[in-house]
Amino acid sequence: MAATPADVVEYPVSYVFVVDMPRIRASEIKVQIENDNVLVVSGERKREKEEGAKYLSMERRTGKFLRRFALPENANVETVTAACQDGVLRVAVEKVRPPEPKTKTIKVKAR
Repeated sequence: MAATPADVVEYPVSYVFVVDMPRIRASEIKVQIENDNVLVVSGERKREKEEGAKYLSMERRTGKFLRRFALPENANVETVTAACQDGVLRVAVEKVRPPEPKTKTIKVKAR
């Protein structure tokens, strides 16, 4: 599997996964959630075939790639969005809002 560099950024209301995807179309990228807590990004980089071309050097990686990211407990897997622009995939995972503190007022009786 080809190495796929990625950054994970935490914001106050979300987590954003930024993955380099040079020359890969959005339709060729697969983004999934496994077991309700693992973000999986996969796909395949293919070498362009050119008639009559002879490669003198091949440094760009090709082949299948797969990255898994364990999501924090407060990740809302129901609101995951993904967009690819200029060879960079951005997957946003909103955070679950913490429950509102419950307040119960107790009436104080006079004795």
